[in-house]
Amino acid sequence: MKYVSAPEALVSDPRQNITDILERRAADSSDPVLYKVQRSPGNWVPVRATEFRRQVTDLAKGLIASGIEAGDVVGIMSRTRYEWTLIDFAIWYAGAVSVPVYETSSPAQAAWALSHSEAKAVFVENEKLAEVISHCGEHEEMALEHTWVIDDGAIDKLVAAGADIEDDAVEARRCNANLDSIASIIYTSGTTGKPKGCPLTHGNFVRLSAQVKVAESNVAQYGNSTIIFLPLAHVLAREVQILAIDSGVVVGHSPDIKNLTSDLDSFKPTFLLVVPRVFEKIYEASIRKAEKGGRVNKALFTRAVTIAGVWSQAKINGHVSVWLEAQYRFYDKLVYSKLRAALGGRLKYAVSGGGALAPRLGHFFHSVGVQVIEGYGMTETCGSISVGRTRQFEVGNVGPLLPGAEARIAEDGELEVRGVGVIPHYYKNPEEDALAFTEDGWLRTGDLAEFDRKGFLKIVGRKKEIIVTAGGKNVIPGQAEDRLRTSALVSNAMLVGDEKPFVSALVTLDPDTLPDELEHLGLPRDMSMKDASTNPRVRDYIQKFVDDANSFVSKAEAIREFRITSRQWTEEEGHLTPSQKVKRSEVLKDFSALVEDIYQRTRESVQEQKENLQHYRAETSEKYQAFKAESAEKLQELGEKIQKKNSN
Repeated sequence: MKYVSAPEALVSDPRQNITDILERRAADSSDPVLYKVQRSPGNWVPVRATEFRRQVTDLAKGLIASGIEAGDVVGIMSRTRYEWTLIDFAIWYAGAVSVPVYETSSPAQAAWALSHSEAKAVFVENEKLAEVISHCGEHEEMALEHTWVIDDGAIDKLVAAGADIEDDAVEARRCNANLDSIASIIYTSGTTGKPKGCPLTHGNFVRLSAQVKVAESNVAQYGNSTIIFLPLAHVLAREVQILAIDSGVVVGHSPDIKNLTSDLDSFKPTFLLVVPRVFEKIYEASIRKAEKGGRVNKALFTRAVTIAGVWSQAKINGHVSVWLEAQYRFYDKLVYSKLRAALGGRLKYAVSGGGALAPRLGHFFHSVGVQVIEGYGMTETCGSISVGRTRQFEVGNVGPLLPGAEARIAEDGELEVRGVGVIPHYYKNPEEDALAFTEDGWLRTGDLAEFDRKGFLKIVGRKKEIIVTAGGKNVIPGQAEDRLRTSALVSNAMLVGDEKPFVSALVTLDPDTLPDELEHLGLPRDMSMKDASTNPRVRDYIQKFVDDANSFVSKAEAIREFRITSRQWTEEEGHLTPSQKVKRSEVLKDFSALVEDIYQRTRESVQEQKENLQHYRAETSEKYQAFKAESAEKLQELGEKIQKKNSN
């Protein structure tokens, strides 16, 4: 059993909690800027540490005045915005526990998180989400006493309600928690069954933040800045939110991904937290722009991509030739610098999580000037347990373990972990505890992994996602699915083939890129997704990416057939988790007819081939018998002629 560990680099005071991070910043004589709030497009107003602390304290007083006791649970259901963070810290200052709920959650999903955690109150962004909460009681027994609507002035009303609460009352609540106290219960989205509550402690967040500061000081550096646009309901965004205050990074929030380009331009961050799809979208948009610029621009961009890959790998290896560097500088002026400017002009680093980043993207953005370091973690590990290093930059792995983490590879290849960020158990769920944790306290991640000779971790695939074909071949679908998603036309892909004679795939089209891609294929821009899903040109185009995916695997693992679904896979319909991971069982259930069609047509084709072969054999046999009889007659006639001739 392979075992790797990284000693804790910085030991935290057991008496402290998350709020002490803010207290230290507010006590700094320079009164640093913690946040910039966008009051109007492009107008970012700074919020200094003392001001943020005052806002947090005032809101905490309102919570106390409204009956929130130490240890009570308060939910937050909102898009990513400044108020989300303000509320989060106010809950902790009031001695309470926060429970994030994705703003995209259905009443049943929200009800489960708020009911199971016994939430006493919930903040929602707007009346639409308040309506969702109003239906929660139809699904679970609720303990809610308050629903506070942010856009209806809930924060100001609570501040007014708490005006008579003394500062000492808040301070007593704030100091009540220690490293072992629960800070937040985050419900894992889960690809099967009901979400599991992960009781993350103040210690999980505080200790992990301390280790990241030591391990990656280029990113977690005083004076750096970042925009958080991923959901703060996700643990990775929460980890970065706390790390930012701890390390002096200025944070902005971008609640609408549609405005991200303009927000990047005006905010100009030095690093970003992303999921791979964000960089895929940027890359695809660059390709489309080049194609629209004509044949020369397209050829120029294609060559720039090639040089980017070669230069990046050479740079990582430490050997860039003079000629290669000259080519790089040429394409930097024409291509890379323009993309760098589109990302704000100051972006140096990006931390990518939530899925594998295609190596070609890692190399391409490295050439643009952005080191994309991949991280690995789960809700159960409070976010990252391993992350790439900017000082040991590589592409294609998730780096070494963070300090304070241990990992081992079980006999079946599953990664098991423990460390400063890892929860010891789920919240009120002993059945899941027994499944997820080993007898000696290790968390079973469910991921198949391996360590290279440098000790860098590489995730191979999901244990539960292994496809076992009828021929007994084990197929890990992740790599092929990632290759299919490199197509600008494809928004998602899923391999199928469990107990089937071969591997096939289901593919969805990307509604955002579909019109441009249809035009590129010489098809009407307004063609419906349903019509596009059966169009031969669309199918032929995607077949190229299927062929590309197949070039990386054995014949037995290759995708033999695929179908394009006529509609998107969505979180609303249960196909995706809030973090956009595919729920395979739900997709299989909803598109079972399409899967069956693949194999039924194959069976029919095989049967037809058998029947044709039988018909051919029968026909050939008849012809042979006729030929044989005819030949026999001719031989007999010839024999008689010879005999007659000899007798004469």
